[in-house]
Amino acid sequence: MHLIADSGSTKTSWCLQDQSTGEISRCQTAGMNPFFQDTSDMVSMLETEFSLEAKGVDAICFYGAGCVNQKKDVVRAALEAFFNAPSITVESDLMAAARSLCGREEGIACILGTGSNSCYYDGRQIIQQVPPLGYILGDEGSGAVLGKMLVSDVLKNQFPGRLQAAFLDTFNTTPEAIMESVYRKAFPNRYLAGFTRFLSTHINEPEVNALVRRAFDAFLARNIAQYSKAGSLPLHFTGSIALVFKDILEESARAAGFRMGKVAGDPMNGLLNYHAMS
Repeated sequence: MHLIADSGSTKTSWCLQDQSTGEISRCQTAGMNPFFQDTSDMVSMLETEFSLEAKGVDAICFYGAGCVNQKKDVVRAALEAFFNAPSITVESDLMAAARSLCGREEGIACILGTGSNSCYYDGRQIIQQVPPLGYILGDEGSGAVLGKMLVSDVLKNQFPGRLQAAFLDTFNTTPEAIMESVYRKAFPNRYLAGFTRFLSTHINEPEVNALVRRAFDAFLARNIAQYSKAGSLPLHFTGSIALVFKDILEESARAAGFRMGKVAGDPMNGLLNYHAMS
């Protein structure tokens, strides 16, 4: 039995694949990000939320946000404690995107979800990556940054009054409650990303459309433009933001001189295909 996990900052998708029958079972838990959680936090979450039969799992491949080299052991320790599987591999969510979207071919792989990331992948390994830097210093085009831009524009009166009122009414919130959640509560990135549904609902409003376009233009200019092969290779995207705002993303990429490739809501189906061929 092989268990594949794809974890962002908001949620983790788990697929248990029976290698003999091909049968697949799925479940979902909260995200596991070692920049925000320690090993004990992750184990507690798994004990509460993981719903698949864990016995008999002989190999786990976990792909996750924040799983850079110095943080992988935090996640690996949690997986070892909960599953006790003989083989556990921890890779970054960017490797998940690259393997899922590009398979064993060369390409530019991008993530636009709660956070954002990108890389040049040669079909086997990640050769170049522009550091995403998180939602405070970077993560251009991500759900967290879109939410931050939206909240800032609403609270600084950059949107028409009717849109400001619609925003506060939709989320039944106040400026004081927003400030409290952003600056004093846990996971402000997830909180901010939750506001993107307002953007999708009001995407035909010129101010909203322009905000999303600015965010994608910044992602391409500050990240993708640094890859020397970006002009000749397709840009592949995974993540909820890429899927929901696909049309604007394509417009932005075309205007910047880039060629769009695949757009997938999440990388799991591509990962199942990749590992089936391993």
